[in-house]
Amino acid sequence: MLTFLFQYYGIDFVVADWLYRVEGNEWTLKHQLITEELLHGGGRAVSQTMGAIAIAGLIISMVWPSLRIWRRSLAYLILSVLLSTLSISTLKQLVSMDCPWDLARYGGDLPFIGLFESRPANLPDTACFPAGHASAGYAWLALYFFFAATLPRWRWLGLSVGLSMGLFFGFAQQLRGAHFLSHDLWTLMICWTISLLLAHLLLRPPSHTKTRSYSPAESGSTARNSL
Repeated sequence: MLTFLFQYYGIDFVVADWLYRVEGNEWTLKHQLITEELLHGGGRAVSQTMGAIAIAGLIISMVWPSLRIWRRSLAYLILSVLLSTLSISTLKQLVSMDCPWDLARYGGDLPFIGLFESRPANLPDTACFPAGHASAGYAWLALYFFFAATLPRWRWLGLSVGLSMGLFFGFAQQLRGAHFLSHDLWTLMICWTISLLLAHLLLRPPSHTKTRSYSPAESGSTARNSL
């Protein structure tokens, strides 16, 4: 529904037009240090480092008996981040949509073809949808469920980390002309959905145990009880 609202009111163009105009009717931040090197290249490195820490934690939990209670949650976190980023990467290869900087409206040479429109065969294949770099941040929305299962009071911090990273990475790419706002929202929705579904599948207690564990539906009541 949000996609259709964006299309009906032209919200993507409203935002991109403003950014393009503010930058002097060209994507002047496309190759700037902060947007390209720090938030794009550096952001990817931060996400990869966080992934390496999670993997190291899982390995340690396998060889250190006192940490085995973290094993399932760490496995969930790694799998969720991996599936989120792979899903976005795969969709980018399957769906041909142009970046704003490709469009004639913004100094490029291609017409705009909407997500649900038939793409003419003479146009080149592109890979600008969904937002790939934003997924390096939004994939970490899984931290909400990870902490809800381990340290419930930290779950909102985990959610803030994932949202903040995704917003910063996504906005940096919008400033460069690499994505429309809706591209980032699709990435947010996909990453959240994957995190939620995997939490239901992997973070529920085994049926043969009587020990209560985390259920995403119970996260609100768990937090209230902890207070």
